[in-house]
Amino acid sequence: MRIGALDVGTNTVLMLVAETTPAGGVRRVMDLARITRLGQGVDEKRRLDPQAASRTLDTIVEFTEQARAAGVEKIAAAGTATLRDAADGEDFIRRVRERAGVELEIISGETEAWLSYLAVLRGLKFDGSQRVLIIDIGGGSTEFIRAGGAATEFINVQSAGHLEVASLQIGSVRLTERIIRHDPPTVREAADLRLAIDSELQRLGWTLEADVLVGIAGTVTTVCAIALKMDPYDPERVHGYQLSRAEVERVLELLGSLPNEQRRQLKGLDPARADVIFAGAAILERVMSEADVNSVTVSDQGVRWGLVWRELGAGAVPPPKPS
Repeated sequence: MRIGALDVGTNTVLMLVAETTPAGGVRRVMDLARITRLGQGVDEKRRLDPQAASRTLDTIVEFTEQARAAGVEKIAAAGTATLRDAADGEDFIRRVRERAGVELEIISGETEAWLSYLAVLRGLKFDGSQRVLIIDIGGGSTEFIRAGGAATEFINVQSAGHLEVASLQIGSVRLTERIIRHDPPTVREAADLRLAIDSELQRLGWTLEADVLVGIAGTVTTVCAIALKMDPYDPERVHGYQLSRAEVERVLELLGSLPNEQRRQLKGLDPARADVIFAGAAILERVMSEADVNSVTVSDQGVRWGLVWRELGAGAVPPPKPS
């Protein structure tokens, strides 16, 4: 059985085609990604930019056609922060339905976190006694998931007491548009960025203590790829990599010292992400600092993998209420 999973984010459109295996797992058949910046200007105007919406819609049509050509039986599709925030999000969903023939579900920040947790739980192995903190840094929001103890297998989670989720309105695109005005960013802008992130982390009200910190989605995988000077990108090498705090700090310092045009030349960095990666890397660094951890386990499997597992019935337990 082949399933397609479409993740329409603030910055990126992702399409996974996965195939079930006899052992009850799934394997990657095709993985497509394109930065379309759907969230461009939404933080300020609360409406989709027409050009951003058009190129995103064209990408969705192209990706769904490729998925169907690969033999998928169903396509599950989710839209995240930008479509939650945009006043004309429902109109965009209608256009997706008409042109691509898929129903795009606008998921809450908590459901987004839950899907990320499901993907991590199925894609990485942890000691059942470990406290796990998962961070999903997107373009418009950042999701946090805390799990531990009895939450070693998702099917065993019976109450929200084992799983806490939260979504903050900070992301690589949103913070760049709010704070960064110079290229490269000034010392003051870098400081304001840290203050904005720290303020949101304080508002979260969590003590970010964990035995294992897991980072998923494009910002974390990109920071990892830059640290490894990876060209071309290799998901198998990135998935499960232990990215040290020192590596994150070095990448952040490098990104903050270079103008956008030079950043675009860095190995491991998609040029289309160059203007917002500094803010995304800053979120990762501040979380690691607050959690006082020496490394983050990188997962290449995010919301799109969670969608696949949900379709296969692995996510039968409803997502818990936010803490």
